[in-house]
Amino acid sequence: TTVRIEGCGLHGLSAPSSVLDMGNSGTAMRLFAGLLSGQRFDSTLSGDASLSKRPMERVAEPLRQMGALIATDGGCPPLQITGHQALHGIEYEMPVASAQVKSAILLAGLYASGPTSIAEATVTRDHTERMLSLFGWPTMRDKNRVTLPDGGRLTGTRVDVPGDLSSAAFFLLAGCLAEQGELIVEAIGLNPTRTGILRILELMGADLEIDEHPCEGGEPSGRIVVRPSHLHGIQIPPEFVSTAIDEFPLVFVAAALADGETVISGASELRHKESDRIKVMVQGLKTLGATVEEFPDGAVIQGGQLTGGEIDSGGDHRVAMAFAVAAVAAKGPIRILDTENVGTSFPGFINCSRSAGLKVSEVSA
Repeated sequence: TTVRIEGCGLHGLSAPSSVLDMGNSGTAMRLFAGLLSGQRFDSTLSGDASLSKRPMERVAEPLRQMGALIATDGGCPPLQITGHQALHGIEYEMPVASAQVKSAILLAGLYASGPTSIAEATVTRDHTERMLSLFGWPTMRDKNRVTLPDGGRLTGTRVDVPGDLSSAAFFLLAGCLAEQGELIVEAIGLNPTRTGILRILELMGADLEIDEHPCEGGEPSGRIVVRPSHLHGIQIPPEFVSTAIDEFPLVFVAAALADGETVISGASELRHKESDRIKVMVQGLKTLGATVEEFPDGAVIQGGQLTGGEIDSGGDHRVAMAFAVAAVAAKGPIRILDTENVGTSFPGFINCSRSAGLKVSEVSA
């Protein structure tokens, strides 16, 4: 698929005619908050019922420090952004690792006087930094600090977008759970700030063959071959949490089907996603017969066999897809409720699953 966009310049955007609906996407809301903070018009960002419960002060507060005028509803959407504000660069210490917040600050920094600098306790995904450099406005990184200088310029260019590793991860685990054969994923993104899930699966015993291609278009990509594997429990290294944060529903499933005990800690950010992913995953795994102990920042999971059952996904697309993969190795069928939001990140999940050999069917409510 090719998309052609005619740019209108940093100051060429015009006021929206109505509220901007971000649907179920927290990423869209936070990035748009940064972009719209520097515009000359007012705007309002809303979302669905799930997104309307997600915390937005974590992005609104640093943007206010830059001079933005943003109102929230008790810290949650909708966001009301007042235009015509003079933004200025800041030095911001991130209290919680979040690529979304970092990216929002960088996008606001395009409209700020002076440099914008962000310090991270843990390095998070760097897609925004790579993209800005590709368009001619490079950022500078010094260890865990990234700085955007002021006075730059963005110029249109060609962008080659690799396949999404977060989406591919569901099939990588399915390939590990398969009884025979191998599954090949082509042209998949291998950005090192996103590959924590590969490292975790390898530590658990996954048979992965990773072939990285020369980096083009700003993002590294390559080919992954996965073969049937005998997974075992591990203690998840804390350095992999931020680089696999979106894939943790899948890690919960892998742990429940592995031999031995898996310990997940340092992942309290999971409670602020499309659902409280720690709570929803623990409840779902217990429904399927797993032994799980929940903690504020993670869980301890005893691996073994899963039964069939009915799961409430909490409207969370990644939770729903993770339990669909769990059905590959479960003793009985798994029925997953509230799955409409799967289309948020993977609109072709059902068809892709069937082509990979999973027996998945969609039933109307």
